[in-house]
Amino acid sequence: MSFFDFLTMVGGLALFLYGMNLLGEGLSKASGGRLERILEKLTNNPIKAVLVGAGVTAVIQSSSATTVMVVGFVNSGIMKLEQAVGIIMGANVGTTVTSWILGLTGIDSSSFLIQMLKPSSFSPILAIVGVAILMFSHKEKSKNIATILVGFAVLMFGMDTMSGAVEPLADVPEFTSILTRFSNPVLGMLAGLVLTAVIQSSSASVGILQALCMTGAVSYGTAIPIIMGQNIGTCVTAMISSIGAAKNAKRAALVHLYFNVIGTIVFMILFYSVNAVSPFAFLADAATPFGIAAVHSLFNIAATICLLPFSKGLVKLACLTIRDEDKRQETSPEERILNLLDARFLETPSYAVEQSHNVAVTMGEMAEEAMNLSMGLLQTYDEEKADRVLKLESDVDRFEDELGSYLVKLSSRNLSEKDSHTLSNILHCIGDFERISDHARNIKEAAQEMYQKKLKFSEKAQKELEVFERAIHDILKITMLSFTEDDLSLAKQVEPLEEVIDGLNLEIKQRHVKRLRKGKCTIELGFVLSDITTNFERVSDHCSNIAVCLLQVNEDEFDIHAYLDELKKEDNMDFAGKVMAYRERYQLP
Repeated sequence: MSFFDFLTMVGGLALFLYGMNLLGEGLSKASGGRLERILEKLTNNPIKAVLVGAGVTAVIQSSSATTVMVVGFVNSGIMKLEQAVGIIMGANVGTTVTSWILGLTGIDSSSFLIQMLKPSSFSPILAIVGVAILMFSHKEKSKNIATILVGFAVLMFGMDTMSGAVEPLADVPEFTSILTRFSNPVLGMLAGLVLTAVIQSSSASVGILQALCMTGAVSYGTAIPIIMGQNIGTCVTAMISSIGAAKNAKRAALVHLYFNVIGTIVFMILFYSVNAVSPFAFLADAATPFGIAAVHSLFNIAATICLLPFSKGLVKLACLTIRDEDKRQETSPEERILNLLDARFLETPSYAVEQSHNVAVTMGEMAEEAMNLSMGLLQTYDEEKADRVLKLESDVDRFEDELGSYLVKLSSRNLSEKDSHTLSNILHCIGDFERISDHARNIKEAAQEMYQKKLKFSEKAQKELEVFERAIHDILKITMLSFTEDDLSLAKQVEPLEEVIDGLNLEIKQRHVKRLRKGKCTIELGFVLSDITTNFERVSDHCSNIAVCLLQVNEDEFDIHAYLDELKKEDNMDFAGKVMAYRERYQLP
């Protein structure tokens, strides 16, 4: 084999691996996180779990990606370990689809229609269509489809290049002698294991084996042990991803390993025992791409059928390997929510964005709860509720730190336009959530000061403050609901109410000055009241920021100042009408 033939082979392998990666990426983006949601929900029935695992893996073309995702689900508490077993088994079946597609390269017929079924015939057409869409289309969905087409074309071109480069090796005695050694079941299995572990894709390693088959020098006796080893090698990715994860996540990775190891050992013992008694004649035949696809599929389907009834046994085996400690430390609700920010989900950005939004919603709800509790302390001070406000404020701070760090990592991934907008929205809003919780703490401290010093507002001031609290409660409710549901119509209701709250703040302070002049209120109480109303007004400002941010990321070339100026123009009757309605609702007594 000349240097240039070797270079062509390596180049073909590089294109093959890149094409497989591009294809998987395009399919993942096109699914928009829907496949991950299917994995998350449809796993209660073991048979259904196997079918879902097989289907999702067939689409994204990677059992490793599916298994890593499942490890992430188990780690974050979204999925139970028992539910994960069926999906892991199904992933092994789903990954065989790639080998069938690659098996089309072995078609040999003079018929035009059959020739067109060969990837080498139709992949150039897919490449032309895909590149044309990428160059001339501006729609994201179209570009995702184009990425799939181009990825498939590159994959097949790499396969053909690799096959063409290794074809002359059939006449090289040294090469055929090396392959003959792999007919030893143990050596062949180790070779398949190492190859798959290195490139971390059983689909790719099976594709390489299919390319080598084109030389005619690979017999079934050589190919079968290698295929067995490839099934074990694909577990490496999940095992690596489970490092540093929770115990159940490590167990999920172990279930994947045990399933493949047990299936392979049982198959090897049975197959070679029968072969020793009654030798299989086909083992000496030259393997074909379709033959390898058939062996790959039959083994995984048979292993799944045989081991699915013993799925609980696999779980017990994993639990025996990684035992629980005697003292179990319960995970707090906040910790469970933060576990959704699993680094494994970064490999599927759409799903990671969705989980980040879920965490941000919880963060907003905590800030809202802290604010409502702190306002309640102004009426009746309760030490337990005051401690809860402090706890919520601390949790919100932690959420901001962890979510912010996660979003920075996520922003470097290849995101769709919609996901990019959502990420930008979350990044902008979490700072406002954190500030709202800070104001809740300030109000709690004001309430505590009044309680300790036995200070009390006049009946008139108390009633005014209750109206103000009601307005703050409502603007928080509208804002959080608009953020949770990405509801722009609700977001547009925030600014008119914020305008009314600004007016309430000013009027309550003016009324207090009048009471101060008449001697109906003290300067000390005045400072406390001013502090409370200022915090209320700042909370409404942060609600306005969140609402405007929602509108901004959903509209191109959005200018915040221009938007606010336009809203508050005298001739904007819609805005004026909403302000009037809110003024009537929150009229001071």
